[in-house]
Amino acid sequence: MRSLIPSLELARRVTDVAVAYTLARMRILERIPGNPIGVEIRISGNVAALMARHLPSPAFNSVVGLRSGEAEHVAALVEWYRANDVAGRFEISAADNDPAVGQELARLGYFQSGFHAALVGVRHEDVEADRGIAIDPVTSSAEMEEFLSAYVAGRRIPPALHEQFKQNVRPWLGAPGWTLYLARVDGHAAAAAILFMHEGVGYLADAATAPPFRGRGLHAALLRRRLRDAEDAGAAFACSGADFLSTSHRNMERAGMRLLFLRAIWTPLD
Repeated sequence: MRSLIPSLELARRVTDVAVAYTLARMRILERIPGNPIGVEIRISGNVAALMARHLPSPAFNSVVGLRSGEAEHVAALVEWYRANDVAGRFEISAADNDPAVGQELARLGYFQSGFHAALVGVRHEDVEADRGIAIDPVTSSAEMEEFLSAYVAGRRIPPALHEQFKQNVRPWLGAPGWTLYLARVDGHAAAAAILFMHEGVGYLADAATAPPFRGRGLHAALLRRRLRDAEDAGAAFACSGADFLSTSHRNMERAGMRLLFLRAIWTPLD
């Protein structure tokens, strides 16, 4: 993987792989008998409108991919969310900024409530991790249970929801293009992360560290491992996302990734 020069094409490619990962997650949930989460997906050209009626995850209830000149799509999408009593949000890439889209969202009762950073990177010089840290791909059902234990702890999923969540996402293991990683500290499951490969790009997703193990460099170690593995798998580059200036964003910069653009997050006023 070589150095990356910012461009509109690169920004759109990063958006495409991020959407592909979210779609892959949602398709797994959609296949649960009876679709109890209420997954509905609308794809029109470059625009992906996502809904999970019974799962208030912002990423699963978002419109992504609107480009300049496409403000006419906003009203119908806002109505779709409102008709389903879902607080849908819109993610507008700085690379495709269009004042007309913002004006239409504001007219319909939305406001710009935050920013999300999109980063790209290439393999950085490997730095030896703490001797007590071991990172391995998840290849067995037993390792999957360790992965899920670290994941639910790191994501602070309420204990009452642990078993249902684990049941819903066990199909992550073996999903096409997915590699799951488990980081252990002195033999204890401590952190989890995902590498998603799509059309020659590696997407670094869903890193989570259990609270007792934070501050040990696990997030950074998982970033370096996935950057290396993405390159070894033939990726042109790797990308990821994080809240702007969050610990995750800063760790990505330390690992050699660089900010490509910001997404403006638009959410309903009420």
